[in-house]
Amino acid sequence: MQVHRAAAIWLEYHRSHSRENTLKSYEAALAAFLAEFTDRQIGEVTTEEILSFLNRVTEGRKPQTRRIRYAHLSAFFNFIRNNLDPEFRNPCDTPAMKRLYRNRTPSRWNTIDKDLIDEVIFKTVKPRNRLMMELMTRGGMRVGEVLKLTPSDVNERKLNLREPKSGRVQETVFIPQKVADRLKDYLKEKSFKPDDRIFPVGYEAVRAIVRKAGNAVGVKLRPHDLRRHAATHASRSGVPVEIVSKVILRHTNLSTTQRYLGKVTDTEAIRWIDNLYS
Repeated sequence: MQVHRAAAIWLEYHRSHSRENTLKSYEAALAAFLAEFTDRQIGEVTTEEILSFLNRVTEGRKPQTRRIRYAHLSAFFNFIRNNLDPEFRNPCDTPAMKRLYRNRTPSRWNTIDKDLIDEVIFKTVKPRNRLMMELMTRGGMRVGEVLKLTPSDVNERKLNLREPKSGRVQETVFIPQKVADRLKDYLKEKSFKPDDRIFPVGYEAVRAIVRKAGNAVGVKLRPHDLRRHAATHASRSGVPVEIVSKVILRHTNLSTTQRYLGKVTDTEAIRWIDNLYS
């Protein structure tokens, strides 16, 4: 079977069984592969050719991007073996390739104390910057979600996310009343049109804002740390992990949420045990 025929069958399967974002990711991954191997017989593609191809298309990219490209190709070849040709050997399925593109052990995030996060926010004077940080810290929002917000997405304490990362049609973020009030006042003051971006800045600008705010209190801080804090603070406050996962972080499974929760120190563990049995 030629590569382009196998790719067409695989993508057709995902059009019926996968989310739109997943499909787009696979289509993008296969585009470069097809440009080079489209008329080749799938069984003749060698491990050495795959390795050379991956090195070229991921040159200068982040390690995570390299691993994702490898995973996409490996999934494609596994589909062929499992559904089209049981005798087919996955050229990505070798010890050397697995070692080269293996996932690194996920690092545990150290908890940042709530009082310190509060200080970071309270010391941020500019209303726009404070609101962005509060939406990440109090609402568990991703920086990209914050930057896409428009006035038409705001409904009191509910924020509607269009085309979220999960691939769903829409998601809802729930925010505290005080944050909702500040956001309402900010929108009124700025007189935005319904489809204007509330925060018309870029990712790098937000990273710089958060980094500067962290430096002001002596802590290294990134935007995603604020989202992690939302999850960790909720968990430490007794919110069921299902709510943390499905409502605050809006994850599709609990295992992803577990990686977000901060590392529990010995002192904190002892305090919780004492509270439990006191």
